[in-house]
Amino acid sequence: MTRLDWGGSPDIVRITCKYLDPGLYDIRLVTGPTKYASERTKRFLGEMGGRVIIVPHLIRDVNPFKDFIALVSLYRLFRREKFDVVHTHTAKAGALGRMAASLASVPVIIHTPHGHNFYGYFGPVFSSFILLVERFLTRCTDRIIALTALEKRDYEAFNVAKPEKVNLIYQGLEIETDAALATDREGVRRELGLKTDEKVVGMASRLEPIKGPQYFVEAAKYIAEKFPGVKFVMVGEGSLRKSLEEKIASLGLKDRFILTGWRDDVRRMISAFDILVLASLNEAVGIVLIEAQAEGVPVVATNVGGIPEIIKDGETGILVKPADPEELARAIAGLLSDDRKRAAMSEAGREWVKGRFEARAMADEV
Repeated sequence: MTRLDWGGSPDIVRITCKYLDPGLYDIRLVTGPTKYASERTKRFLGEMGGRVIIVPHLIRDVNPFKDFIALVSLYRLFRREKFDVVHTHTAKAGALGRMAASLASVPVIIHTPHGHNFYGYFGPVFSSFILLVERFLTRCTDRIIALTALEKRDYEAFNVAKPEKVNLIYQGLEIETDAALATDREGVRRELGLKTDEKVVGMASRLEPIKGPQYFVEAAKYIAEKFPGVKFVMVGEGSLRKSLEEKIASLGLKDRFILTGWRDDVRRMISAFDILVLASLNEAVGIVLIEAQAEGVPVVATNVGGIPEIIKDGETGILVKPADPEELARAIAGLLSDDRKRAAMSEAGREWVKGRFEARAMADEV
């Protein structure tokens, strides 16, 4: 994969490597440079030791020169190591890795796209190009692992892969293992200067257009007018950071918002929220949604991608249309004004994820 920065995809890679039977599999992890490794990822990389292979030119952004060098590097690596299986993750590493593995005559090639780029990310022309590329790459792919039923259906609907070539394996997390370390509601609130009884509406994601943080800020304008004591927290970093800060200031919400930047302890931060918001325009799974429910935090999220398979609408959270800050605000306001409903969703969320999105089960299916 291209990098092991904070996010759901690196967690899946880490957990897969960790839980696969070492008596059956001799694993090498091939990755590009990682800039924002979490403490957990650093420990994991330390445990992997010499089994981690860094390919310097394997980067997330498209760069024809570096991509070609990465392709050649991967081809040489696969020829030298004679792997029985190559398992690629995410779009960019998936394209270069599968091409290199096919050229190197690797017997088995598996791909986990972690969502797809068939629609929602780019314009119609580039999306059509991506479809053509994926149809070509699927010919040299033995099996595709979809993280949601929607993703699996889309592979068939867009004529990218036959149903029998796509396995549905839900994302697994170390939910119970993390629980004792994650829950620290009062500690986080003290750290952020929040009062114990203040209502907190938070978002935890990359600050990029596809994640919709701008709609969260616009929704906050409506919430702030109706609920004077509510505070808003944004956990994450990205290209929109500066413009979001300017927008918050222009709306007169500077005293109501806390932007923490990139954090290593996302689930711990979520435990301090009363409501988690995810305003994505497209989303494969949304790891924070699973973490929030495990922490008993009700969710307001957009009805896109695989989110409806992770959130039980009306039971563990509320789903709304994407790019609609007014509807987003109405859903948040409804939960803020109904303590009983939030409590019911809190309990339902914990029960819903229990045993359903577990690391060991995911690795066993892989």
